[in-house]
Amino acid sequence: MTTALHFDIRPQPDNTTCGPTCLHAVYRYFEDPIALSRVIAEVPTLEGGGTLSVYLASHALRRGYRTTIIPYNLQIFDPTWSAIPPGDIAGKLRRQGAIKRGLPGFERVTEAYLEYLRLGGRLTFEVLTAGLIRKYLKRGIPVMTGLSATYLYNSAREYDLDGRVVYDDVRGESVGHFVVLAGYNRETRRARVADPFLPNPMADGQHYSVDIDRLVCAILLGILTDDGDLLIIQPKRR
Repeated sequence: MTTALHFDIRPQPDNTTCGPTCLHAVYRYFEDPIALSRVIAEVPTLEGGGTLSVYLASHALRRGYRTTIIPYNLQIFDPTWSAIPPGDIAGKLRRQGAIKRGLPGFERVTEAYLEYLRLGGRLTFEVLTAGLIRKYLKRGIPVMTGLSATYLYNSAREYDLDGRVVYDDVRGESVGHFVVLAGYNRETRRARVADPFLPNPMADGQHYSVDIDRLVCAILLGILTDDGDLLIIQPKRR
């Protein structure tokens, strides 16, 4: 049985705008006419380029959408937090931030999640399985994810040399990326990926299928770039 969405995505304008481009594609899927250039301008960026799922989610909240982040980043979220009331997560984040103050990038990520919760965003803790992804796709909801492009593409690690990407299996580092999951085939156990990166190492175009086990590993390894999560965006109920 195959679950597939009619999902279109544009090429990302540069090497660091995959996140806003995926967010723009989700907006277009829900017939929201906002321009890609505006999304890129409004989503906060990290030093050196790129962004975080939580920044994308907060942008959607400000546009009136409902959002759910399913995180697997153990640097930020302790597994035991899945058992505490959702309203207590912010307090845990504040206490953790005070204790771990000074760790590179930690304060910024913590503040981003606190703002996300203030805006009404949801956090849920669920085991990452094909069934979890299918649950949303069967309801016609695309699933955005921040993952490791290095593992997804099975490519050499990379580094920046004067604005040019260089692949080097010794000198390079793991690189994060955003894609949107738009389908799943239960028989072949392959997920359909809408990818803003073009030219793409996985296919001639921007849509391709990938083995679900490899996809799950790539998502979990997104922790190396402060993501590793699923982001669910839905229009508000009428």
